Amino acid sequence: MTPRLPSDPYTWFALVVSAVVALSATAVFAAIALNFLAAKEAGRVAERRRGPVATATMVLFFVGYYLLLRFRVGVVETSRPVAVVLALVGLVPVVLGCVVNLLGRVRLGANWADHVTIYERQTLVTRGVFGVVRHPLYASLVWMFAGAALVFRNYAALLADLLIFLPAMNWRAAQEEKLLAARFPEYDAYRRRVARFFPRLWRAKDGDL
Repeated sequence: MTPRLPSDPYTWFALVVSAVVALSATAVFAAIALNFLAAKEAGRVAERRRGPVATATMVLFFVGYYLLLRFRVGVVETSRPVAVVLALVGLVPVVLGCVVNLLGRVRLGANWADHVTIYERQTLVTRGVFGVVRHPLYASLVWMFAGAALVFRNYAALLADLLIFLPAMNWRAAQEEKLLAARFPEYDAYRRRVARFFPRLWRAKDGDL
């Protein structure tokens, strides 16, 4: 029996948007898997600080976030025109975040680690997307979660991103920066020049996200 294709343009639009979000998430997960494989060749660890914010807990957050979307917890019902606008606006950070995340992983190369780690052969990466934000891998995930919340009009997912995921990423980034600043004297100048998670459009202040 041949399945019937939807005839409603809005349904097609929703399917395409959902596919873009799903492909973006899949691409990031695939890149994370490659990071784990490459980490085996990263060399000796100079210093490592294990903490509660690592890939496993990030995946757990993703599962919870997905369940909010899947079971429509926190969905705001809107008219179709409003839904289309929100979906288009939300797709921007989703796709942009995916691109930045992938570029960041490529640029970071063998410096990537599951936990806060400094390798003996660690290098300070400040170019490419690292010249836009200091932590493009974390920032891009925050952007993607916020964008998907808009796409699916889900305030619970947005609150989870802003109240749970963003603070967790901020904490982890701070731990990494302590080690990087101790290892690389030039890190402080880099930190003053480039914001942590959101491109700097204003004069630098210590601790800017």
